[in-house]
Amino acid sequence: MKVAIFGATGAIGKTILWELMDRGHEVTAIVRDPSKVEMEHERLRVVQGDLLNPDQVADFTAGQEAVVSAYGPKFGAEEEMLEVTRSLIEGVRRAKAGRLVVVGGAGSLLTDSGEMLMDTPGFPEEVKPLAKAHVDAYNLIEASDINWTYMSPAATITTGRRTGLFRVGMNRVITDDLGESSISVGDFAAALVDELDDPQFIQSRFTVGY
Repeated sequence: MKVAIFGATGAIGKTILWELMDRGHEVTAIVRDPSKVEMEHERLRVVQGDLLNPDQVADFTAGQEAVVSAYGPKFGAEEEMLEVTRSLIEGVRRAKAGRLVVVGGAGSLLTDSGEMLMDTPGFPEEVKPLAKAHVDAYNLIEASDINWTYMSPAATITTGRRTGLFRVGMNRVITDDLGESSISVGDFAAALVDELDDPQFIQSRFTVGY
């Protein structure tokens, strides 16, 4: 299918881009600095664009069957996430793109106690502003009138390789037998493209973990 991706030069976005290409999709990568895209392919178009500009979002996502956002704000600039989310929603709405799939945060996933992960003891204080920004962005997306899917990682996302051996859930943190919650960036990307290829979570959130 035709897929547009924002944030394709970050660790997660780059891996999603590779997974999309491996599966034969036709991809448009919209980035601030095209020189940072480390691959060339006849099915890959790289364009310079600004996610904060809804006009550009609309222009670059028109005619796309799916739009993936792997955007993440810089440390200390978490407030930008809401502005980006509004621009993304508006641009995708104007473009009438097929669907929007957003790489989100894990902080709002529920634990066994029923509280959000970000509210549990031991959740890093320095990460809380980002976790809160993700919650606010998720609320905007959930309230929108576009066709959306929000994907949360496990509590820890590692640099490990793709194994294909992971579990899928919805609103609760997925943990292993030792109570650990993790997913490799390779398996996270695989699960996201699985959802593009075979939609299961339209107008909802899902998560993955081991």
